[in-house]
Amino acid sequence: MSMFGFLRRNRHERAGYVLYTAAVAAARAPFLYATVGVPDTLDGRFDLVGLHVFLVIRRLQAQPAPGPALAQAVFDAMFHDMDVNLREMGVSDIAVGRKVKVMWEAFNGRATAYAAALDSGDTAALQAALARNVWRGAAAGAGPAMLAAIAVAQDAYLAGQAVTAGQVAFLPAAAAAAQLP
Repeated sequence: MSMFGFLRRNRHERAGYVLYTAAVAAARAPFLYATVGVPDTLDGRFDLVGLHVFLVIRRLQAQPAPGPALAQAVFDAMFHDMDVNLREMGVSDIAVGRKVKVMWEAFNGRATAYAAALDSGDTAALQAALARNVWRGAAAGAGPAMLAAIAVAQDAYLAGQAVTAGQVAFLPAAAAAAQLP
């Protein structure tokens, strides 16, 4: 690999972490837990981080180079962070790889369902996927409809951004929810 390839990879890696950090910050909005009713659990937080990371990756994949490379860098940043967090929680080195693989598979399945629903404009399918994944069959009230509206609003908001510059902004969750039909 040439020195320029190393520098480019390093730049993408740094930008991936910046974009991932912005997605995590958006996923931690208290509104999502207090008002929308997302379970404030390890699983609930994972699902919201996954949703926001998916939206960033989706935007990057729709952009020309270096969009796809940055999308991979965001994905890598997410799963590096998951690995570190599992280790900090005391998961053994032997079990970390297996747990990260399960998380990767969960993220991939969710991303596939969310992309299909957003691409087709099928809000009911998006609500069903969110109810199944975020609330895991527990009573969710209006939560899935609110979270679906937020996801659609965030997706539209991100579509207007040149995320390949390594910066991303999300709508405040309450403002995105205010766009409910």
